[in-house]
Amino acid sequence: MIAFHYLSGSPYAWRVWLALEHKRAPYELKPLSFSAGDFATPAFAALNPRRRVPVIDEDGFVLYESAAIVEYLEDRYPGSGEALFPADVRQRAIARRMIREADEYAARAMEGMVAEILFKEDASRWDQAAIAKSRDDFVGELATFERYIAGDEFLAGAAGAADFTLYPLVALALRMERRKPDLAIASAVGPKLGAWMRRVEALPYFAKTYPPHWNQT
Repeated sequence: MIAFHYLSGSPYAWRVWLALEHKRAPYELKPLSFSAGDFATPAFAALNPRRRVPVIDEDGFVLYESAAIVEYLEDRYPGSGEALFPADVRQRAIARRMIREADEYAARAMEGMVAEILFKEDASRWDQAAIAKSRDDFVGELATFERYIAGDEFLAGAAGAADFTLYPLVALALRMERRKPDLAIASAVGPKLGAWMRRVEALPYFAKTYPPHWNQT
């Protein structure tokens, strides 16, 4: 059984949760809380000295970093559930490239929005210039991924690791728009990207993985 340590709303933890469901791997949830001090405990530091989520612990084998965890799940459960990566070597390489792009460009582009909107409760202290630059950079990434989507498919053929990397990032940006409506992220999501998001949301296990605290606010 995999102990899955996660923080509700973390796009990196959400990626792993989607992958766990996609692979039908056996797991149990281990929710963590910043406000409760869970990240500061010696027990968590022993699992991940960087004190970040996600972390999995499978019978004493501990692994952190979401991309590495997803790769592990694909290798560890080859005959379970659905594949996280395409079988074709070139399509597999494209999927891995998109994952790198999402992590290196899309995720980094939104860091300014996250730092200001999510980590500063007092809106009067927000650095509006930093938010605007972050927003524009992220919207540029949305346009790039809009061009990658072909027809009614997922990012790399069937649903898998590339989709589970990008979707939580876009969802988090849309979540921030609820706190700052003039971000106008939703209006920047192109028609192909919007249809792709609906395909991800139609996956049978999607609702199970939706960040629990987002259902409450």
